[in-house]
Amino acid sequence: MFEPVKVAVGEFMQGFYRELVPTTKPMIEFVDRGFERCFAFAPSRMIDQAEDMLASWQRNDTEQAASKPAKLPVVIVAISKDYTPTARDFSTQISDPIPITITSDDKERYFELKMIVGDVRAQIAVIASDEPTAKSIAAQFLLHLDSPSRRSFDANYSFAGINHPFPVHVESPDNPAMNIDTGNKNITILAIDLTLKCSIPLFRAPKVGEPNDGKGTPGTSDPAGYPLVSEVNNYPSEV
Repeated sequence: MFEPVKVAVGEFMQGFYRELVPTTKPMIEFVDRGFERCFAFAPSRMIDQAEDMLASWQRNDTEQAASKPAKLPVVIVAISKDYTPTARDFSTQISDPIPITITSDDKERYFELKMIVGDVRAQIAVIASDEPTAKSIAAQFLLHLDSPSRRSFDANYSFAGINHPFPVHVESPDNPAMNIDTGNKNITILAIDLTLKCSIPLFRAPKVGEPNDGKGTPGTSDPAGYPLVSEVNNYPSEV
């Protein structure tokens, strides 16, 4: 259910990487290295264990000899395991299903929709071998985030063979990049905390054995819709 959010965050970070301007010598190599060798997702844990994240990155840098350290800088993205419903002064969840039709659905099926609106915590950790490089990448990321057009992006959900984009909003674009002290003078780690306000759809269709409109197959990726009234007969009222 939350996997599309992680995918969307990854695509958002790719957009940032494409616009990054090198201001230090290590950044010249960084912008040429390629996104997949510069960014990584932490496996469902926050970057409070920054040294563990760095050690994992070094172990998985397979293109280098074992005796050489992994290339820096690197940016590690982590999504927290916890979840909090978004406050109602920002948005409202749809807890009771509402009837919907999808405009791009050629079969014109009738479905139902509930919607989760929740807060997901994320952290962006910039790890570099020198302070100027870490600061430049972190500052440019916060600059990228400062644009009103980039304070939200879409996560894509597939239902009935149709792609449905739903927004992910960044709560505050002016969070600080906080230093994480590892005791290693040759490593600088700056962490940026973000709160993502995510709208997550829950599409409902008839289950196997339930009445349906016959325009699909219940229990598959091409579901049938709920039955609709197909004919209305008018009878004269009695006086």
